[in-house]
Amino acid sequence: MSCLKWGRRQLNNRKYEKVKQYNQMNTNSFFTHLACSECGNMFDKNTVQTFCPDCIKPLSAIYAIPSGGLDKSILLHRPKTMWRYREMLPVENDNNIVTLGEGFTPLLKMENLGRKLGLVNLFLKDESSNPTSSFKARGLSMAVSKAKEYGISAVAIPTAGNAGSAMSAYAAKANMGAHVFMPKMTPSVFKLDCTYFGAKVTIIEGSIRDCAKALAAQNIGKTVNGQVVRPWFDVSTLKEPYRLEGKKTMGYEIAEQLDWQLPDVIIYPAGGGTGLIGIWKAFQEMMLLGWITHIPTRMVCVQAQGCSPIVDAFERGLEEALPVDKPQETIANGLRVPAPFGDKWMLKVLKDSHGTAIRISDKEMLEGTHEMAHTEGVFVAPEGAATWIAFKKLLADGWILSHQSVVLLNTGSAYKYIENLEAFV
Repeated sequence: MSCLKWGRRQLNNRKYEKVKQYNQMNTNSFFTHLACSECGNMFDKNTVQTFCPDCIKPLSAIYAIPSGGLDKSILLHRPKTMWRYREMLPVENDNNIVTLGEGFTPLLKMENLGRKLGLVNLFLKDESSNPTSSFKARGLSMAVSKAKEYGISAVAIPTAGNAGSAMSAYAAKANMGAHVFMPKMTPSVFKLDCTYFGAKVTIIEGSIRDCAKALAAQNIGKTVNGQVVRPWFDVSTLKEPYRLEGKKTMGYEIAEQLDWQLPDVIIYPAGGGTGLIGIWKAFQEMMLLGWITHIPTRMVCVQAQGCSPIVDAFERGLEEALPVDKPQETIANGLRVPAPFGDKWMLKVLKDSHGTAIRISDKEMLEGTHEMAHTEGVFVAPEGAATWIAFKKLLADGWILSHQSVVLLNTGSAYKYIENLEAFV
């Protein structure tokens, strides 16, 4: 062996030992406090928080990143789950982590679909391999873990389907009570999921907005020592700060899976918008960590034609979205969110990233589901199919160019939507 090779091996061995020691010794988070996404007011991380009481806007977890950043080589020997980004996650004691192996889902190259349109770098981030078959596992794993850290014994959620399944599963794992409020039109598999996981399921006429109202009406608090104590902790989208921290790991994974070169475009199906916001938050954090050097990515928000409050607001140049009074039913249950709580934050992400917003019809989603299945062998949820249709439209309009790299988000498995899909076969 040459002296040069021997020297390199010694350096690599020392680097490995340094990383190994870091992973063993530094398991705590860099999490310092919460801040309002609107006014910037700070909130104590050691107290159970929901949203800013003054602005009625979501809170964001803030981290004290070392001035020199963080060597990303610490990731080399960590398990391939979302918890590999440990320092940038808010759970502070590893014993409180409630996990079913979520995260580090595949980033698939869509070679056949890309070839049809002359695109070389088309990818699909396939979240269907998560526990309970959707990206909701990320956010609810984090929310339930943090609830456990706070000593909370029961959680509740209004859901269009996948979020209820995920919360019920993680609550079961954590030995917590679970209460799910679900629209009547939700496919029965989601109700079955939640029931088997031990949750109490309440079926509501109307949309997820009506479910949220029903939850609030039953979750009546009592004043104890000057504090309002409610029977359940509501983990509604962005009405607690930690689901966002789970969802943002999609952004970290996309960067790592593309060798720390961010894509030109990410197309995301947004109902409540936690993932859209979270991915963009992850990119900002990675800049501070020194893991990426710039952010070329434009974010695209995709919504259903009959319920598109963010698209409506974006097209009108508004900073806030107006609620959809009569949201139409859609095969993409997760997109039927008439009044997203994080609307202003979602629109800011689109503006800051120079992105855009587009609505897709149910007919187009069905066509997209079929095309992706028989061309690439992936059976995506209607929400995922909507991103493919959106991509084709944006490519045809010249908003996306054929040489650019594009990541589509498939949020879950089509098998959860069989009742919605089989009626159209």
